[in-house]
Amino acid sequence: MSVEKNEISQFIEKREEILEYKENLRKIGLRKLKLKRKKPEFLRWLWWKFIKFQNNLKWKRPRGKDNKMRLKLKGYPPMASASYALPTELRFLHPSGLIPVTITSAAELEKLDPSKHIVYISSRVGLKKRIELIRLAKEKGFKVANA
Repeated sequence: MSVEKNEISQFIEKREEILEYKENLRKIGLRKLKLKRKKPEFLRWLWWKFIKFQNNLKWKRPRGKDNKMRLKLKGYPPMASASYALPTELRFLHPSGLIPVTITSAAELEKLDPSKHIVYISSRVGLKKRIELIRLAKEKGFKVANA
């Protein structure tokens, strides 16, 4: 009877630990999403004036001597800068909140933790070895992003 209670208490502790971890991942994802929503869309200078720019909406830094956007005057679109970057603890995370790692062999997979890392299999790996790596990763509980 005491063995069952001990097993149940271990199960409950593990479950609470997993739920806490999932909640942290969810909070990270929500925080990242909120910060991304605040960030404006950076478009090149005069994109609204020329059709050739409307079809190719990518950021180009304004470099003119008297350019109003470069001078950051009121009423002109914002310029991309380091102040819009995500915080360092969120910057390179996968949307799931895990750290992405590229692997090429089973030995590299041994060094990783499935609760912290998500696995990408290198494009230089052939089909036979790729299938083997996917099988090993699934057995150890890893998520494979490009399976």
